[in-house]
Amino acid sequence: MNVYDKAHELAKALKDCPEVAEVKSMMNLIAADPDSKRMLDEFRANQAEMQQRMMSGDMPNPEQMEKMEKMFELLQMNQHISQLFDAERRLSVIIEDINKIVLQNLEFLYQ
Repeated sequence: MNVYDKAHELAKALKDCPEVAEVKSMMNLIAADPDSKRMLDEFRANQAEMQQRMMSGDMPNPEQMEKMEKMFELLQMNQHISQLFDAERRLSVIIEDINKIVLQNLEFLYQ
């Protein structure tokens, strides 16, 4: 059994799962609406910058956090973006579950 072949099988199964199809569908709908795409791109860029800064130990100030919260609330009002966020959460749960399964099966290494 080749572990890499199994990883590729898992990746293909994920690619074919309904949650991925839903994320892709929502992304296509958002891409067709320039205002929605711009808002989402701006939010994601700010989010990535904030995460990068946090990883380097630079915690955001309350104003920055409030700005991100307001952007998120505004995005939630957009039906397609809200549906995208929901679909991404469901996909994230699947990926977290897969990670747990793999790690639980390797626990014996550290006992």
